[in-house]
Amino acid sequence: MVNNTRVWQARRIADTSNEAVVILDSERHIVGASDGARAQLEGAIAGARLTEETLAAHPEVVVLFLDSLPELSAYQELRIGFTAAVSHELRTPLARLLVLLENATLPGSDVDTLMEQARQEVEQARELIDDVLFLGELETGREVVSLGHTAAKPVVDEVVDSLADRADHAGVTLVVRTDEGVELPLRPRMLRVVLENLLANSIRYAGQGSTCTIELAGSSLSVADDGPGVPPADLPRLFERFYRGDQARTSRGTGLGLAIVKHIVTSAGGEVEAASKPGEGLSIRIGFPAT
Repeated sequence: MVNNTRVWQARRIADTSNEAVVILDSERHIVGASDGARAQLEGAIAGARLTEETLAAHPEVVVLFLDSLPELSAYQELRIGFTAAVSHELRTPLARLLVLLENATLPGSDVDTLMEQARQEVEQARELIDDVLFLGELETGREVVSLGHTAAKPVVDEVVDSLADRADHAGVTLVVRTDEGVELPLRPRMLRVVLENLLANSIRYAGQGSTCTIELAGSSLSVADDGPGVPPADLPRLFERFYRGDQARTSRGTGLGLAIVKHIVTSAGGEVEAASKPGEGLSIRIGFPAT
C-alpha cells in the first residue's frame, strides 16, 4: 500500500515545480504531474500508466519515482503546500487581467471600463501579495505581536472611521459598544490588523441592510453581524488559509484575513472562535487571559 503522506508530498512537489516533472510509483502509474508535464504528455492524469516508449518520446519531461523522493519535514510540507496555494491564488487575478487587456485591444471596446476592471485585478493581486508577506513575517517572528497593552477604543474608532465608506457602500451598519478603559495585550498595529480583517469580512459577506457590532468587554473582543451566516460545514475551516465557502468564492477577498487574525491572537496567548447558524449571522470572539 502506498503511503498517503508520501503521495501528498509527491503531488505538492509536482504542483510547485516550474519544470515538466512527472512522479511515478513502482508500477509506473502517475502519482503527480506538474503543469508542464501535463502539457507535454497527453493523458497525464493521476493513476494513468506511462510506458517507457512514451517517456522516451518526451526527453524534456523529468521523471521521478515515489520511492526515491526525500522525506520532508513537517515544516517543508507546510511550506510546499503554502507555496502551491499562493501560486494558485495568484493565477486567478492574473488570468483575468490578461483577458481584460486583450479585450481592450478589440475594435469598439469600452477601454475605460476595461482599464478600471484591470486596475481592480492588479489591486487584488497586490492585496494577496501583501497578506502573504505579512503572514510570512508573523510566522518567522519578524513581527512582534504582543508588546505591552493597548487601549482598545481609540484603535476601534480609528478602524471604524477608515472603513465607514466601504460599509456604507455595502449597506452594512457598524455599531461600537465598548468602554474607554478596555486594554488588550497587542501592539496597536496588530490590534488594527485584527480589527480591519474582522470588519472587512463582515462588510464583504453580511449583505445589504445588515448590522455589524464591535464589542469590547474585559479582555475580550467580538465582531458579530446579523447577515446570512455560515453553513455548518464551512464553520470549522473559517481560519484556514485560502479557504472560502461557496458564498465567499464569488468575492475578491484574499482568503488570508481570518488566518492572519488567528495567528496574531494565538501568538499573543489568546483564543479565537467563530459561531454561526445559517440565517443568523456570524460572530467571531477573541479572548485573552485576564491580567
